[in-house]
Amino acid sequence: ENISDFSLNITDCTQVVVPEEVFFTVAAAGILENLLILIAVVRNKNLHLPMYLFICSLAISDMLGSLYKTLENIFIILCKMGYLTRHGDFEKKLDDAMDSMFILSLLGSIFSLLAIAADRYITIFYALRYHDIMTPRRALLILAAVWAFCAGSSIAIALFSHEAAAVIPFTVLFPLMMCFILCLYVHMFLLARSHARKIASLPSSTAHHRTNTRGAITLTIFLGVFLCCWAPFVLHILLARFCPHNPYCACYMSIFHVNGTLIMCNAIINPMIFAFRSPELRNTFKKMFYCSR
Repeated sequence: ENISDFSLNITDCTQVVVPEEVFFTVAAAGILENLLILIAVVRNKNLHLPMYLFICSLAISDMLGSLYKTLENIFIILCKMGYLTRHGDFEKKLDDAMDSMFILSLLGSIFSLLAIAADRYITIFYALRYHDIMTPRRALLILAAVWAFCAGSSIAIALFSHEAAAVIPFTVLFPLMMCFILCLYVHMFLLARSHARKIASLPSSTAHHRTNTRGAITLTIFLGVFLCCWAPFVLHILLARFCPHNPYCACYMSIFHVNGTLIMCNAIINPMIFAFRSPELRNTFKKMFYCSR
């Protein structure tokens, strides 16, 4: 917030403020939608598969992102009303906790997308061995290791955010992981045609191939939405860290609230993609709503 105040003094760009009603509505909708995804997967035993476990991991990351922005906005409001002081040890600890939650949400989303991409890759190119390679138990172990790494990294980066040695790896990780997933995609789609021709002669292979292709397309949509929603905010962090006094950087940072709202929009869009692309999830939602009625 101090950077934002300083930015207004060196740029003519007016700070864009999102109304609090819109902010909290978007955040609540994102939390409730992803919570609905988690409940649906838990209640339907047919969804106890590695792919849906990774989807649940992505849903938890989205919930953390919405919760982070919601809590941050509440604390800002309390500071403006005078109930919280902006200086002191408590303020620093609170800021570190918020930063840690944000980084955890971002890292969790990246690694969840990576896990989903790897799962789709194995499904397409190792279809006959998929159930031996990727079991629910192995998927849970992978997620446990991923979240342990993300939690440790988020705490370390938040505590040492003033050090360039901590900020640079975090900023490099985002484009690096995105490039890795994109390379995985390129390799996946380049070989998909040749594999489709080889298995086309097998009975029932057409339906299986369509299912795998559908899963790959769904993951492509996830990745595109993730980049559109998170990249502006990550760019804001980079500019705030490396060029806070530049007028052009300050002008971009004037849309801080818009970039924060985009993160929460990602939490709303992903469950819609789940429901639209997965017939099993749609049927589970229908049963849940009919039973509640």
